[in-house]
Amino acid sequence: MTFSFRSLAALASSCLPLLLSLLLSSPSARAQQLPPAATPPARLAAPADSGRLARRLPVLAGGLAVSYTGALYLLSQGWYTGPRSRFHWFNDLPEWRQMDKAGHFWGAFHESRGAVDMLRWAGLPDRTALWYGGFVGFLLQSPIELLDGRDPAYGASATDLAANFLGSAALIGQQLAWNEVRIMPKYSFHTTSYARLRPNVLGKSLAEQHLKDYNGQTYWLCADLAAWLRPQSKWPKWLQPAVGYGAQEMVFNDPDANAALGLHSYRQYYLSLDVNLRRIPTRSKLLKRVFYVASIFHLPAPALEYSSRRGMVLHGLYF
Repeated sequence: MTFSFRSLAALASSCLPLLLSLLLSSPSARAQQLPPAATPPARLAAPADSGRLARRLPVLAGGLAVSYTGALYLLSQGWYTGPRSRFHWFNDLPEWRQMDKAGHFWGAFHESRGAVDMLRWAGLPDRTALWYGGFVGFLLQSPIELLDGRDPAYGASATDLAANFLGSAALIGQQLAWNEVRIMPKYSFHTTSYARLRPNVLGKSLAEQHLKDYNGQTYWLCADLAAWLRPQSKWPKWLQPAVGYGAQEMVFNDPDANAALGLHSYRQYYLSLDVNLRRIPTRSKLLKRVFYVASIFHLPAPALEYSSRRGMVLHGLYF
């Protein structure tokens, strides 16, 4: 589906758990700074801090419920204002070179990540927080499909639901395997010349283009290589390899309409490096919080691109 006002609400709900984590607490020192070996395994079975739980959980639950309910209400009133149809499904998998599916995965992963860490902050044991918070991303994003399913111009998307589920499952799987996130989905954006060809869909302002222009979006998987290496390794702990996915020449999701403009969409694959902000040592609680939220973005770095259209291209600095 086209990235539009409802995508803004989806993005807001994606960042909501992370922003609440930023405001309510500093992230767990274990998750932020300590190497895996420093994690005491017994903590997984530790009892809940009942006093802290009683104080913090109502604040957490109330803030999330009010914020998310408000976001869904604004979405339903601001976007779904036309006639409603009977609930129906629509297969949008072939559209936009699946860039929207990557966005669903990214959003659900970080919603679940934020929820798990907030529940830990509230006082739940690690494993309990994981199972209660791990599927929050799926639960937050999926109700949008109910609204889409009654819109005559769209329809509920099974593949959107699948991407939501996989994003949450990826977070849970890593926590079960390593008790931390070692492969982080990230996002980056650069402006393109395609937005001005269809600004009502791809965005008029820079802020709108961040949300709507798939041509400028890149989704990454960044591996915390240091987590697999021996402690005495000389590999910089803050440096991690990254693989990325993007696409170009997508003004319309219809190939014939694109071809009328002389455009033919194609995929792009990237190999790059990334800075693992969670591995940068600091005693500042503010910086820890900022690094926690900023870790959802891939920072500009040299990158090697491959596509069927251009072959291999080296970028001195890719955004």
